[in-house]
Amino acid sequence: MPTAPKSSTDMAVENDYDLFAEGYTAVNDTSLLNAYYVQPAIVDLAGEVTGRRILDAGCGSGPVSEALRAKGAIVAGFDRSAKMVEQARQRLGNDADLRVADISQPLPYPDGAFDDCVAALVLHYLEDWTAPLAELRRVLKPGGRLIVVVNHPIMLPFLDREADYFATTRWTDEYDFNGQKAVLTYWHRPLHAMTDAFTAAGFRTAVISEPPPAPEAHELFPDEMAKFPSGSFLSFAFFVLEAA
Repeated sequence: MPTAPKSSTDMAVENDYDLFAEGYTAVNDTSLLNAYYVQPAIVDLAGEVTGRRILDAGCGSGPVSEALRAKGAIVAGFDRSAKMVEQARQRLGNDADLRVADISQPLPYPDGAFDDCVAALVLHYLEDWTAPLAELRRVLKPGGRLIVVVNHPIMLPFLDREADYFATTRWTDEYDFNGQKAVLTYWHRPLHAMTDAFTAAGFRTAVISEPPPAPEAHELFPDEMAKFPSGSFLSFAFFVLEAA
């Protein structure tokens, strides 16, 4: 689980995954939070995807794209980190439609190019969601879906009891990804601010989910899961949005 937030740290480039791409991929390919929580939940929320063209926004090393492609989807992806895109190409093959692009900038895709988009663990790095959500809405077909995964809004108040839940707040945390040190900066926002941003961008919130981990997590991570007698925990919030 995440640790208590640290004080803000000045960095040349915030959240520079080029600095720890290999370590991040190595850890998260088998981690509880990514491999047995986020990825299976996204696949479950996506449902039947055979033949659907899906954009993986902030694709990282491509595990979500790989899982959706295995279910029959036609996947494309982009990430700001060139090294993460290299990792994704190693996973998905050189013929995969993978690009280096920034979700905060105009995206290199035509209007209505995709049936669905996935933005997993991306938006919570951004203070302002207006332009990114507008671009994701633009590249979706009418009626298309956007699956969003972000830090659960309970996390910062849980980690820092003096934090103001209702404020949009910048905070940082430190990690060790297979020996590669990383400092990641997040923006906390309350639940209503998230749903208001989705509505303003032209989306209808169809699903808000707080899923359990995959069943095999209990066998693979007995010590961690023993801390949660109910079998579930809160780390991320999951949304399925429909383009109006």
